[in-house]
Amino acid sequence: MANSVGVVATATICAVLVGEVVMHTRDFGHLNIQWTPAASAQTAPATQADLAVAPAARDGQPPAAYVGKGKDGHYWAWAQIDGHPVRVLIDTGASAVALTPEDARRAGVDLELLVYNRDVNTAQGVTHAAAVTLGHVSVAGADVSGVEALVVPRGLSSSLLGMSYLGRLEGFEATRSGLILHP
Repeated sequence: MANSVGVVATATICAVLVGEVVMHTRDFGHLNIQWTPAASAQTAPATQADLAVAPAARDGQPPAAYVGKGKDGHYWAWAQIDGHPVRVLIDTGASAVALTPEDARRAGVDLELLVYNRDVNTAQGVTHAAAVTLGHVSVAGADVSGVEALVVPRGLSSSLLGMSYLGRLEGFEATRSGLILHP
């Protein structure tokens, strides 16, 4: 389960990795920090930070969510999918949210009811996937309801948070140190 902590003024945020610490310093004003301890990451490589930050709203706008860049140069986050934590790679090149069967099951999808009738291209070639609609997907407070997704039984080493989620946000931007999601 994700933990929350409030921090005021300029914040120094530490994501504890296995055997090392990565620091991100940003002036976000009031922050809500959400993290999942690395020990609960069943499938995530040990070099990926478990940190997503939701700065406070400004000028009546919904708060933006900040996802720190992992040591491997990718944007990794814990998403809440229908109330269940799922580790995802944020992938602007993926047209849809794509879940491994293990992550789909963790998110409450009944795999026995799925029909794998969609052809999809993965890094390992063409495979079949099953279409599902996720009730609610959230990353550090950037919430989207009714997200179209695919369950991909072969060819994914991790679940992907693709454009069927990202495209429903007000916007998103990449910085040198992370990704900012605007709900």
